[in-house]
Amino acid sequence: MIRRQQKEDADKVADIWLCANLEAHGFIRAGYWKDNFETVREQLGQAEVYVYKTGEEIQGFVGLNGDYIAGIFVKSGMRSCGIGKCLLDYVKGIRPQLCLNVYQKNERAVRFYRREDFVIQGEGIDEDTGEKEYSMIWRSSRE
Repeated sequence: MIRRQQKEDADKVADIWLCANLEAHGFIRAGYWKDNFETVREQLGQAEVYVYKTGEEIQGFVGLNGDYIAGIFVKSGMRSCGIGKCLLDYVKGIRPQLCLNVYQKNERAVRFYRREDFVIQGEGIDEDTGEKEYSMIWRSSRE
């Protein structure tokens, strides 16, 4: 089940954010994610976030800022089970286009977004980490 984040989801969502970033971005020092944890936790509570739940357990979430995907994060042990695709399909259903930035070294994520019809629009450097990233975009074929 996918639903809008509720106030009581904040701790679980933030924990998934931290663990997923630490595991997916070994090329960025762990302290970066840990140093930003509290700020991100606050921002997540105010953002447009959709969670994927099985039973009472949140397995992942997607954060949106307008048409921008701030990230798709899936709980450790639940990746490659279709949760990220379900979350992405959900937001594709409520937006006519989506864009995002993804670290070039996060090859798994780049492959995922390409497979899901995102197209690389440009390259840049993330100012906070100094890492190269792609800007990607998806447009609905329904228009």
